[in-house]
Amino acid sequence: MRGVFRSVAGRYDLMNDLMSGGVHRLWKSAMVDWLNPRPGLRLLDTAGGTGDIACRVLDRLQPGQGHVIVCDLTAEMLAVGRDRAIDRGLLKGLSWVCGDAERLPLPDGSVTAYTIAFGLRNVTHIDRALAEARRVLRPGGRFLCLEFSRVVVPLFTELYDQYSFKVLPAMGAAVAGDRESYVYLAESIRRFPPQEVLAGMMTAAGLGQVRYRNLSGGIAALHSGWRI
Repeated sequence: MRGVFRSVAGRYDLMNDLMSGGVHRLWKSAMVDWLNPRPGLRLLDTAGGTGDIACRVLDRLQPGQGHVIVCDLTAEMLAVGRDRAIDRGLLKGLSWVCGDAERLPLPDGSVTAYTIAFGLRNVTHIDRALAEARRVLRPGGRFLCLEFSRVVVPLFTELYDQYSFKVLPAMGAAVAGDRESYVYLAESIRRFPPQEVLAGMMTAAGLGQVRYRNLSGGIAALHSGWRI
């Protein structure tokens, strides 16, 4: 997994724009809207890569009102994000940590919110990652996951499959010079649990008030839960 993201780190965000036609930006905005950042926020953004979610969250706060820890398995992704944040003048309220979602390098109850965008399907054991999310959250802390999910519009399914398994790998080869990583992307989306199953896994991990919202007909979904 580290090798996949190491190979595409420099063009990761460009590929996201091309693959989704920019719609991933709307999905991420919806995630931050649901999080509703407030003063005193201490957020762990797991699989945070180049810091896209982290920067969006900090843009909603005044300087000094919150802190975001970006945790990612791939040092190259973090380096791209750190350089980009420096270029934007984001020098405070932001930390970068190389770590595994299944073994987070944070103490128990150390954050008030946990986000993971397009990263949960890449962990080997989803249940362990969810348990770790609950562990690092303070009681009453918020969990939010944005992930590709199961399309709920029947007539759209076949078109989406054709796009995923034919267009995406070709695009990855042409733009990122890495066809195999985008074959993996399509396959990992199909293996990921559908919305109701993931909601059940969140409940089993000890998260309460679990809900989800479909985005773009279920191409992506937002899952929310609270540490109880």
